[in-house]
Amino acid sequence: MGRLGLILVAAGFLGGALASVLDEAVVPWGWFLPAAAVGFLGVSLVRMSRRRETRAAERLVGHLRTVQDSLGRIARNITQLNAEKQSLDPYDVRHRLEELFADDLSTFLAARESIAHSHGLAAYGEVMNCFAAGERYLNRAWCASADGYIDEIHQALEKATEQFTAGRDRVVALSVAPGPQTDPAAALQPEPD
Repeated sequence: MGRLGLILVAAGFLGGALASVLDEAVVPWGWFLPAAAVGFLGVSLVRMSRRRETRAAERLVGHLRTVQDSLGRIARNITQLNAEKQSLDPYDVRHRLEELFADDLSTFLAARESIAHSHGLAAYGEVMNCFAAGERYLNRAWCASADGYIDEIHQALEKATEQFTAGRDRVVALSVAPGPQTDPAAALQPEPD
């Protein structure tokens, strides 16, 4: 829409300039006014396009903050749960997992694509690899809790802690890493032709 707006601005300017020099004595308003209207329409389209890009960049920054916050809470909760694992009743672990992680897992998954938009697919893959492994270990701990296998619960909690902590560390490193794609607004700019 931005390119179309720029084309309309140029066409309106050129049409208005041509209309104003066709007859030096009289301005042909029948040609000049439509050309001016096309130019104003182009200006409006350019402004709408810029406003939309700004809103998209702000939304992307918000989603990145959501990813970082939710993964931080997940890592903190799993670390705490892992530290308490010796005192937990094996059959209650599944209820604690649901209570502690359901909302943050959903929140992270809803906003995860912002990592790819702002940092690229390689960074997205690294974070999602850790997240998916951590989530599998949480599921394993849940299943072991339903069956009462305490040793399996302890192993799964330990491995989930490692994975979620690594994912959190990767997201934090991405947020402070210098590079061309760390600016979400820059990631939304169109590629030059």
